[in-house]
Amino acid sequence: MKINYEIIEMMVFFWDQVKNREKIQDAYLVEIANKKELAMIYDEEFTRDSFRKVLSAISNKELLSSPTKAESRFWNLNMWMLEDMENMQSMLETVKKLNLDDIDSKRTLHFIPAHLKESYSNDDAIYINFFKIFIDPNSGSAQISGVPFENYVRGKAAEK
Repeated sequence: MKINYEIIEMMVFFWDQVKNREKIQDAYLVEIANKKELAMIYDEEFTRDSFRKVLSAISNKELLSSPTKAESRFWNLNMWMLEDMENMQSMLETVKKLNLDDIDSKRTLHFIPAHLKESYSNDDAIYINFFKIFIDPNSGSAQISGVPFENYVRGKAAEK
């Protein structure tokens, strides 16, 4: 099974730049928001513009104006990454260490920043919400909803 890290790597760049007080161009935020891999997270309450608006507010150190519940949740999740970059790096290392070469699947696994669900899927891909990865501070083990990370991902890969 192929793993695509593009979206999460773009987000890590965003978080690093914001943490280092670097200016992020709005075009970069639009580029991320327009990625087809994120289409599944958009709905009436949380749109491509919501995605861009939240990241823009974070980048500019502004509060969101009249946010929806989903926008507020997405804002909080991104702020968590910025406030605990060490944990974010542990989450990223967990994702990067994942080896699914033994799974014969034509679908691609993507790690995305989503505001709600743990995962999304279609015939072509599985999308795991990066924000749902929990790293136990005592053991360093990774989980999603209490399920060991690799077991969770392999379970999603086995679903049709």
